[in-house]
Amino acid sequence: MTMATRETEKGSLLLAIMKLRTFIALFVVLIFFSIFAPNFLSSANFVLMSKHVALNAFLAMGMTFVIITGGIDLSVGSIVGLCGMVAGGLILNGVDLPGGWTVYFNVVEVVLITLAVGVGIGIINGLLITRLNVAPFIATLGTLYVARGAGLLLSGGATFPNLVGNADLGTQGFGWIGTTRALGLPMSVWVLIILALAAAYVARFTPIGRHVFAVGGNERAARMSGVRVNRVKMAVYMFSGFCAAIVGIIISSELMAAHPATGESF
Repeated sequence: MTMATRETEKGSLLLAIMKLRTFIALFVVLIFFSIFAPNFLSSANFVLMSKHVALNAFLAMGMTFVIITGGIDLSVGSIVGLCGMVAGGLILNGVDLPGGWTVYFNVVEVVLITLAVGVGIGIINGLLITRLNVAPFIATLGTLYVARGAGLLLSGGATFPNLVGNADLGTQGFGWIGTTRALGLPMSVWVLIILALAAAYVARFTPIGRHVFAVGGNERAARMSGVRVNRVKMAVYMFSGFCAAIVGIIISSELMAAHPATGESF
C-alpha cells in the first residue's frame, strides 16, 4: 500500500468520524449513563425520554430547513405558547360571533385551526424576510414578542385549565393526542417518526429539497439558475411554524391545560 493511499484512507476515516461525531457523542453518553444509572435503559425511562426528545425534535426539524437556507427562526417558542392557547381557548370557550352566537369545534377541527395559526405566523415571517427584506433575526424576534403577547391576550395572562371538553358540544377527546400510546410509544413519537421520514424524503429526493440546499449554498446563484428563492424561504418558515404548532398541541394535550408562558425556554 502506497503512502498516498494510506493518507487517502486516513482522510476518509477522519471525514467519516467528523460526519458522525454527533452520533458518536450520543453513543458515549448512552454507555456512560447505562453503566452508572441502573434504571437508565428501563422501558419506562425510555418512554419518558422519547416524549421529551420528541418536542425538541419537532422544533429542530423545522429549524433545520430554515438554517439550511441561511436563516433563523427565533419565534418558535412563542408559536408553541400561542398555539397551545389557541387550542385551549377553542375547546373551552369556542369562538364568539356577532349576535350572541358561540361556535364550538371538535378536536380534529381544533387541531387543524391551531396548525393553521402556526403556518400563518410562518407566512408572516416569510413575508417580512422576502418582501420587506428584514433580516431573519430581526423579523422573527419581532414575531416572537407579537406571538407571545397574543397568547397572553387570549386569556388575560391566565391558564386555560381542564381541557377535558364537553360531550354536548363535541369538544371532548383532546387528551388523546398527548396520552395515547401505540405499541408502547406515545402518539407524539409516532407522529414525529412519520413527519421525520417525510421531511427526510423531501430534503433528499424532491426538487424543493434541492432548492433549499441551493438557496443556502449560494442564494444569488440559485436565483440565476431559476430557483424561486422567495417561495423556498416562505416554505421553510411555514414548515417551522407548522412544527412549532404541533409542539404546542402536544404539550397542552399532555398537561390538559394551556399556559401562555409555554415554550419560553425554547
